[in-house]
Amino acid sequence: MKFFNLDKVGGLLGFALLLSLFALPFVSLQPNRIMPGQSIGLLDAAGFSTLTPLLVMLALTSLLSLFKTAIRTRLVLTALTLIMLMYTAGAGATQLLVEASPLARVSLDAGFWLAIFWLALLITDVAIKLALRPLPRLALVALIVAAVMALLAFGHGDNLSLLREYHNQTDFWRQALRHLQLSLGSIIPALIVGIPLGLYCHRSQRLRNGVFPLLNVLQTIPSLAMFGLLMIPLSLLATGYPLLADLGIRGIGAAPAVIALFFYSLLPIVSNTALGFDRIDARVREAATGMGMNARQRLWQVEFPLAMPVILTGLRVVVTMNIGLVAVAALVGGGGFGTYIFQGLGQTATDLVILGAVPTLLLAFLFAILIDTLIALQKGENA
Repeated sequence: MKFFNLDKVGGLLGFALLLSLFALPFVSLQPNRIMPGQSIGLLDAAGFSTLTPLLVMLALTSLLSLFKTAIRTRLVLTALTLIMLMYTAGAGATQLLVEASPLARVSLDAGFWLAIFWLALLITDVAIKLALRPLPRLALVALIVAAVMALLAFGHGDNLSLLREYHNQTDFWRQALRHLQLSLGSIIPALIVGIPLGLYCHRSQRLRNGVFPLLNVLQTIPSLAMFGLLMIPLSLLATGYPLLADLGIRGIGAAPAVIALFFYSLLPIVSNTALGFDRIDARVREAATGMGMNARQRLWQVEFPLAMPVILTGLRVVVTMNIGLVAVAALVGGGGFGTYIFQGLGQTATDLVILGAVPTLLLAFLFAILIDTLIALQKGENA
């Protein structure tokens, strides 16, 4: 095979994958959920029969990553390696706990998490090389997520400390729903207000000069400071008007979280809406007018569809930002996955922190992929 067929990016990622798994601890055997434990490498984390399929998959994935050929095979092997890695971690935890005390825990260590990161980059690299269209790209992500969820649903990782923390939290899915409610509950009003405001800013330079500095100031306020500033007036309103308190508008809880996230959402939506309309060629508007369209028809049938990809880009920024900020809202009683993060920090329980952090990251990633697909379809890319 010619030297020029070598894939430098794939080879580097494959090397980083192997280095992470064999040079760093794979799991950690702890005496209980909060005390530090003994670091264990991959080769010592499970028996030979459990490790063999993973080692074979790692060898094939790393070897094929060196070359620019068999790209589709690389994609399948890399995805299977990801699934096999998670299966091996669960099976290894079961074996390590056989002779351990009932309180012992097996936590995932740096080698596992870095390996997941490198495998995700390898899958992304292969998807880029294949130039996957929007819908197949979304289907690939959905298939991998479904495979991981199926693996967990069959109980293959139940002996991992992270999954034990999950089973101990009876309100996990209620907090997940709360996280989505707070995120979307702030985004929908921001879209209702922000898109018309962005359109008016496009049409009026004076309004733009007044609105954008104000929104920039709101964006620079730290999230904790914003929550604190809102607690006082909301508490006074709840005290003065008991009906508002009955409706849930109080100094703590969902109200300050939703209002703060609404303020943070305005700038990306307003600025991207104005930018989307700014980029429309004046000749397009003239052509639409020449075809007999009035102002309303031109707006909805021509201008708005052309500006939509830029508006969706702003929505992508808002969604990923809000999903992360909702975690901070747990400090003011907002709920969501941030509850587990701060509980874990207070108890020095690392896996409880991870139980809140990983779903937050996954939610942001999945919504970003979904909106990226919508943007690509809006731009007219083939499905």
